[in-house]
Amino acid sequence: MDQLHCIRNFVAVVDAGGFAGASRKLNLSPASVTRAVAELESHLGVSLLTRTTRVVRVTDAGARYVEDCRRILADLDESNSAAAGAHATPRGCVTLTAPVLFGNLYVAPLVTEYLRTYPQTQAVCLFADRVVNMDDEGVDVAVRIGELPDSSLQAIAVGTTKPVLCAAPQYLAQRGIPQHPRDLAEHTIIAATGLTPSPQWRFVEHQKPLVYEVRPALMTTTNDSAITAATSGFGITRLLSYQVSENLRAGTLKTVLTDFETEPLPVHVLHRQGRRPNAKVRALLDLLIERLRADTSLN
Repeated sequence: MDQLHCIRNFVAVVDAGGFAGASRKLNLSPASVTRAVAELESHLGVSLLTRTTRVVRVTDAGARYVEDCRRILADLDESNSAAAGAHATPRGCVTLTAPVLFGNLYVAPLVTEYLRTYPQTQAVCLFADRVVNMDDEGVDVAVRIGELPDSSLQAIAVGTTKPVLCAAPQYLAQRGIPQHPRDLAEHTIIAATGLTPSPQWRFVEHQKPLVYEVRPALMTTTNDSAITAATSGFGITRLLSYQVSENLRAGTLKTVLTDFETEPLPVHVLHRQGRRPNAKVRALLDLLIERLRADTSLN
């Protein structure tokens, strides 16, 4: 039995949630993937997966074993990369994730540059306003905004962003500029629930936390639509500074209540490989870190 081959097949089945998805990922027949996993189970003397006609689930033993397998494969990739040398040509598919608007504004242009620079690479972008589990979804690189929990992931700080309140100049000319968070009661509020799922907006006054409950006239699940409503002159919204940096530069939005802003949030680039990621991941990391750190809207 080629145990390494069987392990790769087993991890692919778990990551893909089934044998069909794993076979497509590995470019093998479903029968071949099934046979490899069966051989691994026979070798170990334990069931790693439970199979029904509709779903494949990981057993308790399989859940523990797959984490060890991922570490083994990551260590092997790291060793291969080191043996090949630091200047090995990046090749293969890299998967990355970022928040939707951050991905559209910052990550997507850099990914296309990466792909042009390294024509033997491919990329899968998972842009979602949720925390994507990098192990479960096979993600190599992630951009995260906010404080990070302790984990085994490698994190590199690339900048900061902060929540800001803003509105169109024409709205402020008609309704006035709020001088204190309590003044928001007299204004039309646009709430993007992705940033602030509750109606409580947080501020700082005299270095102490201040929480003010707003009553939005418009609640929207996307930051883009909140920006559209605000630039049209409808009301005041609260977004992250990077999301409205172009609007602020162009003058279509202006910030308010800047004396009450909370502390900036860190922006990190994360990867789940060892300290020596393979060439394709290293090249993407280097590009993201260099360009994001140089971006004035994040620093």
